Amino acid sequence: MMDIIFVCRDALENSVIANIGLALEAKKAGLDAGVLFTEEALYALAGGESFRWSPLFQGREARVKISKNATAMGLEVANRKDSRWTDLFRLLDLAKGKGVQLVACPLWVQILDLTGKIPSPLVSMEGEALLREIKGAKVIGGF
Repeated sequence: MMDIIFVCRDALENSVIANIGLALEAKKAGLDAGVLFTEEALYALAGGESFRWSPLFQGREARVKISKNATAMGLEVANRKDSRWTDLFRLLDLAKGKGVQLVACPLWVQILDLTGKIPSPLVSMEGEALLREIKGAKVIGGF
């Protein structure tokens, strides 16, 4: 049972980095943490569209700074071949390896017809099981 769930709904790279970073910090603090991917974020992870950056982070200088500094902090988001670029799947793999539960929202899997397209770091959960998790956890949305 998750103690805390961070909801990631926007297809923004900075949002994914923040939500996973906070979930990793929660794990370090001894909490069972998860990230629920829904709406745009889920669609982008499943390959429906690409991620984007929020307006203030669209410039190359800001993205390079985020990539390098986040990776230096232990949020392995920098692309292995060129650290100026990000690789969100590297960050997802790190989070999963550290025990953060990465969940695909079952409602949006159906709405977007993503059955069979959910990337491997994420797990699909039946709606009833997810509701039980949400009921017992603190849910924090949208960083």
